[in-house]
Amino acid sequence: MLLQRIITALVLASVAITAIFTLPLDYFYPFIGLIVLIGAWEWTGLSSIDSLVGKILFLVSLIFPMLFIVFWTYILEFLSVLLEWPDVKSYSGALEWLVIGPAIFWVMMMFMIRKAPEELLAIELKKKYKVFIGWFVLFSAWMFIVKLRAFYGPSAVMYFLALIWVADIAAYFSGKKFGKEKLAPLISPGKTIQGMYGALISALVCAVVLALYYGYPMMIATDFALLSILTVLVSIYGDLFFSLVKRKNGVKDSGSILPGHGGVLDRIDSVIAAAPFYYAGVILIGRSVFA
Repeated sequence: MLLQRIITALVLASVAITAIFTLPLDYFYPFIGLIVLIGAWEWTGLSSIDSLVGKILFLVSLIFPMLFIVFWTYILEFLSVLLEWPDVKSYSGALEWLVIGPAIFWVMMMFMIRKAPEELLAIELKKKYKVFIGWFVLFSAWMFIVKLRAFYGPSAVMYFLALIWVADIAAYFSGKKFGKEKLAPLISPGKTIQGMYGALISALVCAVVLALYYGYPMMIATDFALLSILTVLVSIYGDLFFSLVKRKNGVKDSGSILPGHGGVLDRIDSVIAAAPFYYAGVILIGRSVFA
């Protein structure tokens, strides 16, 4: 089982790295979009959408906003000509503000899972709320991963994913070796506090390596270290959020498409939670540097 997981993980990592560094931006958008849409299909099973029409409509509800984001610049240019209002182009950065909602959502979920897991397990949401939450977290993850690539380049995306991957590996082995105290036993009995500490330490190591590689000054290095640690912390609770959803639905995995890993959501749950938070942090660090 472990060997199967390792082989699948290596194949997925190879595909992801190749896409990050070789795909033109116009192809990177649909590449990430396809992954998110597969995850969205799995979410329909977790949110009680049983009909084929309902599942397709959920995918369509993601596709149209994705296309809107992709063509945002062209839309502004069209409006500037149509309305004879050149200043409309100044709104090109308005989408940056959309990161606030998902970043706050994941921080809130982190505290709620930590402080009130029993209450969360007892909540029975209506189908429409389950559908909206899935749409919200999946769309925001896609949006800020592709914007990270568009505005900060392939290296920024690679560091973000490497940060999550390394933390996942560190959590697994430190939990196996030192794990005694359960992190969230009602939600995911396998995760331990010691595993979480191992993941956070790995985040610090990644930040140090990044700072040394690029020769960042101390203030920038400190900012990236803090952002890396907090991003990994959010990613851990993002994993627990999806574990919570699966537990409430009485399933172990979101799907079976990936040998040894289950479904796509099982593989990208940490990334979904961490992407908006990391992007928000990169914006703040950028503003503090270039102000």
